[in-house]
Amino acid sequence: MCNKGNNGFWVIAVLAVVCFWGCESNFKEVQKSNYSEFIPGGDADAVNLKYTDSGLIKVILLSPKMLDYSNVNFPFTEFPKGIDLTVYDAKAKTTRITANYAVSYGMTNIIDLQGKVRIQSQDGQLLETEQLFYDQKNEWFFTEKRFKFTDLKGVSNGQGIDFSKDFKIINSQRITGEVESAE
Repeated sequence: MCNKGNNGFWVIAVLAVVCFWGCESNFKEVQKSNYSEFIPGGDADAVNLKYTDSGLIKVILLSPKMLDYSNVNFPFTEFPKGIDLTVYDAKAKTTRITANYAVSYGMTNIIDLQGKVRIQSQDGQLLETEQLFYDQKNEWFFTEKRFKFTDLKGVSNGQGIDFSKDFKIINSQRITGEVESAE
């Protein structure tokens, strides 16, 4: 005794299971075809880069590791083990910038410095923060993170600061500290 009505149910159930397994297999293949590895186009250890202009050293960059991702749609250079950067101005005065991690974005000319960021000028000015951005085109630093700024006039703390690369223009937000007045 075979009920012909149930045979239709079993045929549909078997087709559904086959289709489900077949679709899952195809979905995994589609995922694999759309997946691309994110690997650097270049990899350098113990980087010691000197940038000169007209025979004068302008920048010295030291880093234990540099990864170059110029082969991706939004190119960048990563310094996963930090940087030590010395910048020379026209009068050969130096500013030293250190950070535990850095990324330089080629299309925007923005550098993202992270982890114990320190900028120290030869004139005795020191800025310390956990993250700082540098706009290379406009030669401007900025952050919304907490910071500590020390110079010959005193020490100030705050959250949020932006300033020119030579520290001549400084705009700070929510600032506290003791600073010697000019009076």
